[in-house]
Parts: sequence; C-alpha cells; structure tokens
Amino acid sequence: MVDHVRSAPRPDFLSKPSLKGEQVLLRPVTVDDVPALMPMFRDAEASRLTGSHDGEEPDEARIRTWYDTRQEQDGRLDLAVVERATRSVIGEAVLNNWDPGNGSCSFRICLVPGTYGHGLGTEATRLLVGYGFEELGLHRVSLEVYAFNPRARRVYEKVGFVAEGVLRDVLLWEGERVDATVMSILAPEWFRHGGRPDTGACASL
Repeated sequence: MVDHVRSAPRPDFLSKPSLKGEQVLLRPVTVDDVPALMPMFRDAEASRLTGSHDGEEPDEARIRTWYDTRQEQDGRLDLAVVERATRSVIGEAVLNNWDPGNGSCSFRICLVPGTYGHGLGTEATRLLVGYGFEELGLHRVSLEVYAFNPRARRVYEKVGFVAEGVLRDVLLWEGERVDATVMSILAPEWFRHGGRPDTGACASL
C-alpha cells in the first residue's frame, strides 16, 4: 500500500463552507431554506430525473427535521445553492456516501423548477467538486445519471466527469426500464484541468 494514501487525513465535513462563484453562492443549508426548496420536492419532473418513486405529497415537517440536522453531519456536506443576482435559494448540492477507506464521495445536485439552462448548476457543481478535492482531500467523486437526463450528463461532462459504465435497466419508471451511466472525476484530473476539461485550464488553489 502506498504510504501517503494510507495516511491521508480524514476530511473535515463538520466545517461547513461558503463557496462563491460568479452566479451562485453555496452555503450551509438550514431548516429556514425548506420553504424555498419545497417546489423541488413537489416537482414531478425532478422526481423523474432523480428516480424518486414516492408518489405521496412531500411531508414538509419530515423534510424540516432532515435539514435541521445537516450542520451536525460529519460524513457528508449539504450546501444550499443561492443565485447571487436574486439572493434566492434555488436548490442544493451534496457530497455524500463518504468512503473513508478509498477517499471517495458521491455527488448530487437538484435545482428548483425554472432555474435550469442558465449555467447555475454547472457552476455549483464545479464549486463543490473543487472543494471536495482541494479542501477535503478526496481522490474520487462519482455519480449516476439516468439515460433520460442528457442535460445533466452534459453538465457533468463540462466539469470533467468521465463515463465509466452503464447500469442496465437499473430504474423502472412508468413501465419502462431505464439505464444509468456511472460517471466519476479523479483528483489528478481535477488538478490538471480545474473542472474545465475543454480549456485545459489549471486549477486555482
């Protein structure tokens, strides 16, 4: 085993950062953000794109309890996505499923309806993934994207995620079997292009 890999420090997930981009600010999500996030939970298209089968009306009280505990989590990072121009909370970006033995996390992002197509999700993804590599010391960040969500896949590719393989028929949605593509980005790749693989720009630390 390589010594520097074995002795990598434990990521500090208890420090909840604020990350500023040109269009969005990522900051610790709180229970006060729930009203702004509820349209995301009630949106049928968001449920489809995330493969959420629960057809019941979202339980706001249960959701509030969930977000009220995010500050205490020491194995994941939940940040609110705030549009800087309007100061409105428009979604969330998350690093979760931390694997301490392998230095990896999963990534997910979801925005409220009406905020897609303006580059906000791309910038939010780049900010949080960059934090994962540059500050938390992760080696790998991965995700899964369904075949009927090419828009999200393009976002991930812009940031440098690479397709690794396909989970065949992993989702049954309204009678149709849907594949998901597993994608990941590795620390050496991030430090080579800084989340902008098309330009080859170096990461700014």
